[in-house]
Amino acid sequence: MFTGLIEDVGTIKKVDKKGNFVSLLIGCNLDLTGTRIGDSIAVDGVCLTVVELSSKGFRVEVSPETLHRSNLREMMERRKVNLERALRLSDRLGGHIVLGHADGIGKIKEVSRDVDSVSISVSAPEQIMKYVIEKGSVAIDGISLTVNECNEKEFGITIIPHTASHTTLCEKNVGDSVNIENDIIGKYVERFLIKGSVKEDGYGDISMEFLSKHGFI
Repeated sequence: MFTGLIEDVGTIKKVDKKGNFVSLLIGCNLDLTGTRIGDSIAVDGVCLTVVELSSKGFRVEVSPETLHRSNLREMMERRKVNLERALRLSDRLGGHIVLGHADGIGKIKEVSRDVDSVSISVSAPEQIMKYVIEKGSVAIDGISLTVNECNEKEFGITIIPHTASHTTLCEKNVGDSVNIENDIIGKYVERFLIKGSVKEDGYGDISMEFLSKHGFI
């Protein structure tokens, strides 16, 4: 589990294909003290397992499913990536709950630069946009961001100077791809509503009577 607050920007040093898997060697300035083989690190918002450690970085392996759902399949040497170590129970949750499981890929549609900020519009497939709400949370390349506005096909975000200088997002251009992870809460609520709620005698449909009984209306 992650927070969407980027700790470092790393660099892809080497990309190796191993059958259906891809191995990424990543150089970084992260303090990896205490990090062990098997630990998780989010790379551009994708939770990956550390398989090798060094004083200057680490190596991870990317599965076929992850390659299918994220833009890690586009990775090449010298590309910059956002990095975040897994959340500890004692940490503050400064962003929002991010699992590192990309729901899909979006495209940068527009970039507008102002004196103090950068506004970016991102288009995404319907299965992603249905969970995007105005003033809700979304993770883009692992960055916890607030949705300013949205419609059925795209949404807009604003990048403050700190985020711009500590992540790769402002290096993106129109047409570039980004990894998107929807807020997990919305997906669970949808599942709950579709499958019904647990009652004393099993599962039942959500109804006005049920909502009233449990204090929702």
